[in-house]
Amino acid sequence: MADDTDLAAHPLTRPAASGETVDTCLLGFVAGFVDTCVFVALFGLFTAHVTGNFVLIGEELVHRGGDIAAKLLAFLAFVLAVAVAVKAAEALERRQRQRVPALLYAEAVLLFLSFVTAAVSLPQHPNDASALVAGTLAATAMGLQNALMRLELPSLPSTTVMTMNVTQSVIDVVTLLGRKVDPLTDGPRRQEARKRFARMWPPMAAFAVGAAAGAGGYALSGLAALLLPATLCIVLGLRWNARSSPR
Repeated sequence: MADDTDLAAHPLTRPAASGETVDTCLLGFVAGFVDTCVFVALFGLFTAHVTGNFVLIGEELVHRGGDIAAKLLAFLAFVLAVAVAVKAAEALERRQRQRVPALLYAEAVLLFLSFVTAAVSLPQHPNDASALVAGTLAATAMGLQNALMRLELPSLPSTTVMTMNVTQSVIDVVTLLGRKVDPLTDGPRRQEARKRFARMWPPMAAFAVGAAAGAGGYALSGLAALLLPATLCIVLGLRWNARSSPR
């Protein structure tokens, strides 16, 4: 178990920087929205949660429903997107260009193209060409966001996969509500747990709201709903550029 020095050094225990909570909430909303909207629209395809596609691929190997192609393509697209993000970030750094906005704009374009693909030919089956292309584009977009969080924003809570956020938050809540045993160590430990929980619950709540909005958005407008998270990615990129520009 980490000692108090390790806990104090954990990046999630520092106070949130200016605008950080808004950024993580918007990114969490985008991931929850896209993952749910595409899952409902494209016959159970995960885009942000690559682990879910591992499970679905395993299920297809047993039940042989014939829908494995979309899951495999989405997984490969996700992996390729992460690899491309690494090289793109390196190239942008060499050119002394802002990396975060560029990756966000690329994510927005991919989400827009996913909508366009489905709009041109409405998917009727998981193996329809439009379904495969739209799902692959959406998975690529989420691969970029996952890579963005790890490469450029590693000190922020995860905005795409909530499993570790939920696990750590439960640990922190139990720590805060638990009985004090050692006054010398419990105080600092509770303080760190309080700081960490304060930074982690907003993106979790935003992801949940995004998931509900993604389902509702698809019910109202189909994959045209992806225009909302695409727009939010552009807004986030502009916000980042504005904060980074010299005054």
